[in-house]
Amino acid sequence: MNIAVLIKLVPDLVEELEIDATGTALDTTWLRLIINEVDEHALEQALLLKERGGGDVTVVTAEGDGAEDVLYAAAAKGSDRLIRLRGISFEDAPGNHTLARVFAAVLRDLEPDLVLTGVQAHNDLDGSLGPLLAEEMGMPYVGYLSGVQTEDGVCRVMKEYPGGLAAEMEIALPAVLGIQASEEPPRYLAISRIRQAMKTATIVDREAEQPDTTGAPGVISMFTPEVGEAATMLTGADDEVAARIVEILSEQGLL
Repeated sequence: MNIAVLIKLVPDLVEELEIDATGTALDTTWLRLIINEVDEHALEQALLLKERGGGDVTVVTAEGDGAEDVLYAAAAKGSDRLIRLRGISFEDAPGNHTLARVFAAVLRDLEPDLVLTGVQAHNDLDGSLGPLLAEEMGMPYVGYLSGVQTEDGVCRVMKEYPGGLAAEMEIALPAVLGIQASEEPPRYLAISRIRQAMKTATIVDREAEQPDTTGAPGVISMFTPEVGEAATMLTGADDEVAARIVEILSEQGLL
């Protein structure tokens, strides 16, 4: 089983995000990028499939601050091949249409049986990467998955729906899957194992094809949301709080 995992780096929302002088993008001077959370689940699912049925796991990401750390961490967890694409970076915030074309060019050479990616990222502007990539590759796609099993060229997936519903589906390989949650939490990784991987693992650098930026929306402006008034906490006995809620709703014309 040849499995490819696509990793996106996204802005760390814990950090203070600043808008640059153009007013249309984030200031990358102090921007810290981290692995997209659900992409980490996609990697974990790939490693689980490898451990159950054998095969290779190839991790692909774009260049930039943090990319090397992510790749070495993937190697320490059990990934077999690490590919970093030169000429395109997440600091430049390329749209998913662009990323899909760039990743597809690499994947055609790898000829994977399965391509796993996180189902979404918090900075997606032009759709999720998975279905756009599947269209480029001419492969079927299923997203919002929480379980994957493979056997005899058939892939069985568990797809989640709103309302606590789930469906088990079969999808012919090769295919692209959007992972929402791996069957097990992403494995803990000691820093000593990452340091060891830095000595033994090899990152293969590949030049990305000239990015085609068509299809993505253009950002006209970015701004910080206005701060609203602070909330008013209601205290007192239950009947007093209930009476005050009715009074507030009446004042707003909702009753």
